[in-house]
Amino acid sequence: MTKSKEVFFKIWNHPVTNYLKSQWFFYCLAVFIVIARFAPDFARDDGLIKGQYSIGYGCVAWIFLQSGLSMKTKRLMANMGNWRAHLVILVMSFLITSSIAYGFCVAIKVSNDKNIDDWVLIGIIMTTTCPTTVASNVIMTTNAGGNDLLCVCEVFIGNLLGAFITPALVQMYTGSYPFQYGNPATGNGIGALYGRVMKQVGLSVFVPLFVGQVIQNVLPKITQAYLDFLKKYHLKIGSYMLLLIMFSSFSTAFHQKAFTSVSHVCIVFLVFFNLGCYLFFTLLAFLLARPWFIIKIFPEEPIYGECSKLYYYSYKIFRPFYYSKEDAVCIMFCAPAKTAALGVSLITSQFGDNKENLGKLLVPLVLYQSEQVLAASIFVNLFKKWIEKDKIQESKETNHMDLERGDYKAEIKGPDIIDSSLQSSLSSK
Repeated sequence: MTKSKEVFFKIWNHPVTNYLKSQWFFYCLAVFIVIARFAPDFARDDGLIKGQYSIGYGCVAWIFLQSGLSMKTKRLMANMGNWRAHLVILVMSFLITSSIAYGFCVAIKVSNDKNIDDWVLIGIIMTTTCPTTVASNVIMTTNAGGNDLLCVCEVFIGNLLGAFITPALVQMYTGSYPFQYGNPATGNGIGALYGRVMKQVGLSVFVPLFVGQVIQNVLPKITQAYLDFLKKYHLKIGSYMLLLIMFSSFSTAFHQKAFTSVSHVCIVFLVFFNLGCYLFFTLLAFLLARPWFIIKIFPEEPIYGECSKLYYYSYKIFRPFYYSKEDAVCIMFCAPAKTAALGVSLITSQFGDNKENLGKLLVPLVLYQSEQVLAASIFVNLFKKWIEKDKIQESKETNHMDLERGDYKAEIKGPDIIDSSLQSSLSSK
């Protein structure tokens, strides 16, 4: 090997270079955003490739087809029945996030800051009433080693209910002062909204997930060969599909002049406001997923008959609300996230033909989606180390116990050997 090649491989495998290579997702996203800016007609809704179908359905369907191929049916059904986790995520996703954002928007509106567009505030409210994202949280949860089965269940349940809950919340928040001007209560398009959302959730989430489960159980060898192929060549199908989904969202937003319809000051405000909200919601989700006081109140699992009935039944009811790290990671990715794939449909359908302010309404949603993906990508490594920390500790404890058992067996076996050798010597004499 020549000296130049040695230098090249040394630089290529340097820790800094490896870190830069690991950030390929952000480089590709930046390229796609530039393409969306100058050629929005390619991947936008009703564009050259009909992005709402080819990407909105096709890419999302591929993600959930692969989820169906890799997830065991019994475990998937078990997580579908985890009503406590679903309750926490749904309450956080729909009620807590939207009410906090509504409070901030009221404060901004009352301050009469002319730099913040009134319709952008409506867009913030509508964004926070949307259900959890369809694709990115599944990918991030899987990459972080969290409970991806629970995440898939939550995507299906959350987006199915979102078709009904989101319009109701929007009516509640915009039904009176100070946001009555943004109330889409004319009802135009609400009926069509339900049909479109049910069709999109069914065709892009439920059907491919079901097909993947069928293939996994009918053709297990072929399924395993496909998954091994992806693993061998480090093919991250989910991340590729997510890039295309974001590409389509940005293309639609640029085509509708979402970023040029408001001031630069408003855009800067939205960037920092969205990031702050996402980080705060993630912290809040962590506190809801692992409330410290539950461990303090219920430190040990009770044995029936050896403790009071109050403690026993209280433990059975409340202790499961302190989730494992794998479930907590799923909750932290699902609860703060907001979907753009269905969010655009939820917003545009509610306003029917009154779309003169649609670009302003979509700005918060598109920015929030991109920022949540960027922030979640950073959290992946942190959460992965957090989960692996327990596994390493458990492995050390197991090895330590095995060593102790080995020493104990040696102590037991030693005298037996001495006794047998003594008996043999005596018998020879």
